[in-house]
Amino acid sequence: MVEPRAQLPFNPDVLEWARLRAGMSVEEAAKKTNVSPDRVAAWEAGDTTPTPRQARILAKHYDRPFLEFFAKEIPEVQDLQLVPDYRFHTKPAGPVEARTLRQTQAWAEEQRLNVLDLFDMLGEQPGTFPKELYSKTSDDVEDVARRVREHLDFSAKDQTSLSNSLKYKLPTIIRSKFSSCNVLILKDSALGKFRTRGICLFADPLPVIIYRNEAPGAQSFTLAHEFAHVLLQKSAISAFPRFGRTTNQSKLIEGWCNRFAAAFLMPEEEIQDEMPKPDEPDSEISDSRISEMAWKFGVSRQAMLIRFVTLKYVEPKYYWRVKRQQFIEEEENYEPPPARGPYYGTRYKSRLGEYYTGLVMEAWNAGAITAHNAAEFMGIKNLEHLIDIRREVSF
Repeated sequence: MVEPRAQLPFNPDVLEWARLRAGMSVEEAAKKTNVSPDRVAAWEAGDTTPTPRQARILAKHYDRPFLEFFAKEIPEVQDLQLVPDYRFHTKPAGPVEARTLRQTQAWAEEQRLNVLDLFDMLGEQPGTFPKELYSKTSDDVEDVARRVREHLDFSAKDQTSLSNSLKYKLPTIIRSKFSSCNVLILKDSALGKFRTRGICLFADPLPVIIYRNEAPGAQSFTLAHEFAHVLLQKSAISAFPRFGRTTNQSKLIEGWCNRFAAAFLMPEEEIQDEMPKPDEPDSEISDSRISEMAWKFGVSRQAMLIRFVTLKYVEPKYYWRVKRQQFIEEEENYEPPPARGPYYGTRYKSRLGEYYTGLVMEAWNAGAITAHNAAEFMGIKNLEHLIDIRREVSF
């Protein structure tokens, strides 16, 4: 005779609290554990209990420790407060979107703390962001962009002279340049599912930028936009860029960041060298000319046309009435190539960046941390993949 399975002392109130905190419905939890919604409801009512395997699955999807389900009382956990949302959507974020953004922010903050810990283990102090680059929304973006380029030793010629076969590497080059200012830059492709292009978490030391996988020209713009938030010392969640001036404070900040990104990536002097400015804005500009200049600067066609409008090469109505919807659809429908690189370590380096990965490798090589510690910092379970990173990735 088979003995009935002993029920583990899970706290049903904690099970329900964890699900609600994760912003998940009973139906969603049931789907994750491959049971009926009635079964999940029974667990939370205390009529029955999940198996250890089912509880571990719930813990993973609720983003809670498994042992927490045995707590006698509901844990006192302060919810992470999202940084200001500057996306200006008419429809507010739903529970799944808000939960995902909180998880992304929490992950980014954890990586920042990891970097600070690594510096401490190495007996070093983290570098600070160059204070002379800090700016205000009253500052002229063209002047700020020039100042930033000079500090980074990254001329417009360095950008436009990239060969056609290397144009796609511009976001990587810009990421490396911005990282040299002691900014931790992370990549999370999940942002694209939730109307988000980038996030800036300002902190001193070590501000954090998170961006997503999209077309290379859009990636470059997002990186420059979020770097502008660092210049202003303003944390933010950002979406697709909107241009124009406004007195609304949040839109004022977003507008300044958009204009900085445009001025940084498409310097006016360089454009005028290629295209003398007309006495009066033209009523239109050819698609071939937009594409040619966009390719030269490594930006999207939409960003290039908006820059032409801003610099009075073409009338604004040509963008707003003729081309805007087309460009938006092009960017939203872009399908990135498979993220898997030629070797396993590429994905970790791409997500965490050279700044973070290099510091982990340095601490490991110096004996400040073990291989097991290094794997934990990188989020790697297979040590062979860690060795792969150290062998194949150059810093």
